[in-house]
Amino acid sequence: MIPTFYEMIATAAPPLAPNLAYIGPGAGFTFLSSFLVLFAAIGLLLISLATWPIRFVTQWVRRIRSGVTGGVARVVVVGLDGLDPERVRRLIDEDRLPNFKALKEEGTFSELGTTLPPISPVAWSSFMTGVNPGKHNIFDFLNRDLRSYLPELSSAKVTATGKTSLLSKIGLGGSGIRLLRKNQPFWRVLGKYGIFSTILRVPITFPPEKFFGLTLSAMCTPDLRGTQGTFTMYSSNEAECKDSTGGVWIHVTEANNRIETSLSGPPNEAGRQPSELTLPLIIQRRPKDDGVDATISGQTIHLRPGEYSEWVHLTFRCGWLKRVHGICRFRLESAAPQFRLYVTPINIDPERPAMPISAPLFYSLYLGKLHSSFATLGLAEDMWALNSGAIDEQAFLDQAYDIHAERETMFFDALKRTRRGLCMCVFDGSDRIQHMFYRHNRKDHPANADKDSERHAHVLDDMYERMDGLVGRVRDSIDEDTVLMVLSDHGFCDFSRAMNLNYWLREKGYLVMDEAATQGDYFAGVDWSRTRAYSLGLNGIYLNRVGRESKGCVPAEQAAELRTEIADALRHMMDDEKQCRAIREVYDSRKVYSGSYVDNGPDLIVGFEKGYRVSWETAVGGSDGPMFYDNTRYWSGDHCVDPQLVPGVFLSNQQFSDENPAITDLAPTILNLFGVPVPLYMDGKALTRNGKPPLPAVDTAESNVSSVEVTA
Repeated sequence: MIPTFYEMIATAAPPLAPNLAYIGPGAGFTFLSSFLVLFAAIGLLLISLATWPIRFVTQWVRRIRSGVTGGVARVVVVGLDGLDPERVRRLIDEDRLPNFKALKEEGTFSELGTTLPPISPVAWSSFMTGVNPGKHNIFDFLNRDLRSYLPELSSAKVTATGKTSLLSKIGLGGSGIRLLRKNQPFWRVLGKYGIFSTILRVPITFPPEKFFGLTLSAMCTPDLRGTQGTFTMYSSNEAECKDSTGGVWIHVTEANNRIETSLSGPPNEAGRQPSELTLPLIIQRRPKDDGVDATISGQTIHLRPGEYSEWVHLTFRCGWLKRVHGICRFRLESAAPQFRLYVTPINIDPERPAMPISAPLFYSLYLGKLHSSFATLGLAEDMWALNSGAIDEQAFLDQAYDIHAERETMFFDALKRTRRGLCMCVFDGSDRIQHMFYRHNRKDHPANADKDSERHAHVLDDMYERMDGLVGRVRDSIDEDTVLMVLSDHGFCDFSRAMNLNYWLREKGYLVMDEAATQGDYFAGVDWSRTRAYSLGLNGIYLNRVGRESKGCVPAEQAAELRTEIADALRHMMDDEKQCRAIREVYDSRKVYSGSYVDNGPDLIVGFEKGYRVSWETAVGGSDGPMFYDNTRYWSGDHCVDPQLVPGVFLSNQQFSDENPAITDLAPTILNLFGVPVPLYMDGKALTRNGKPPLPAVDTAESNVSSVEVTA
């Protein structure tokens, strides 16, 4: 019998935004020619086919020698990012979540302790490694460059790029992308014991790591521009064409029912002009209806107002033989009297990827051929387009559910083909929708001002019902011997008040400005010679340490006292306008983290009260006042508060009796289910299933450090 694609892979031997939205893995991307990636992927696939019998025997021998017996045959994990236990309980009580209710009655339903801080990249990194942030090195979405103090992506970094060469002109050589998350995911441990895994869209898996299985990267996978998602908005109204976080607005004019413009793509080679590769875009009005025809990259797309196009394939030429491929979707917002056309961020084409987004390399090609094109951007739901008014709530909701449907299709295919081992997929539409629609949870939310509060009033509850339906279809597709886990990385709450931590630090004299310099975001105008503390990202405060930061002024012997001083002051700080506390607790990272990478993270982590979060300005190093203000954006819900206030959810068809499980407990629990020894370096503990004590952790020979570098 000819083996299926999954069976062939399963027998392979395991391996021995000058603003927030624009911030990607680093500057200076040099993309591989998509043709060469395709050629390499096909070559690897042919090698896999040719060596399948040998690898089948090798894998069979490895499983016997591993001595792993008595474990379960299959574990299925459904990640529902941001699902909140309080809402789940209410909707179960209202009989609106029948599948969650069934899992609660037959197995387990409990809160799941999240990480400090309760942010997706931190929490999912702890889930996959079983360790605290001090051991996996992810503390936020953002980190800071210790030389320049500028924000950079915390999870991946581009290594230095050499000068343009003959090889780069034909798509060989270029930058290296390095995964900054340390420690290995538990499915890599499984693979070393001969247990196969399919891992779909789990955050902080870019660049993809090689292991015994298949993976498609997720959160922090960049768009083709190398950013975390940059949309394009064309408008005939020059007044609205302004700078916008996460997007580029382009003013267009019409002549004879025709608009001629261009779409910007990836960066050009270093030193070449123009700095960005572009494609001509011609828009022709259709006289018989209210639609338009858009011609780009050799194809014409028919667009009607309020409808998304299918994925459109784009080809950018760079160098002599290099071609870089991407995909995007168009949505005509209006044709007349004002012309408005929205274009999604240009995603990496999964069928001809400009950089590796899966492991093995050909897995994304397989998914693209099997299921047609799909979103590959880590943050694919375009929250910034809604926040800035490029699209409306319904357009955002349509996009989020389209992406969710794409993910469902590939997950159920993986579920059908991963007959043994681990199969996991994270669905993050639940997180994105709560971020953008949480204002409907409170009639007095400041974000409701001047907005329709009726049309989408039931979106959040409806979304939870939709996730329950997904879990129901998963339950129907697995047998009684499969262990099912449903989990979220954190819960959710209101975000109605913003606090600028840098403004507070200025007021207290910890952050000092150079009055003669121009002030602004990215710490513009800061006098680092006198600044002792600064804030960047969503929860952290850093000391300006001698020997760590390039212009540090806080000696090591004064650091502990300064941390205590700032933390005590923040704990007693009040929001005078609302007459309440904004901060629940401030944590000293040296007391709550452990591991080799503690010094890379914030010195203090601020645990806000519900309703509060750092201001948008704080996240990117801004310090202008006021200290507090109402959040009036569509982005009206969040979870960047004290972790005790936003636990995640844990459900299973098995009975786990432990009280207060934490997200770090799930990696050792899944290893234990398969009968694989749990490494001692893991902070989490395996949960007790059906009254049977877990296997003891062992001091294995496995290294607890993982670092991946990919040439791109």
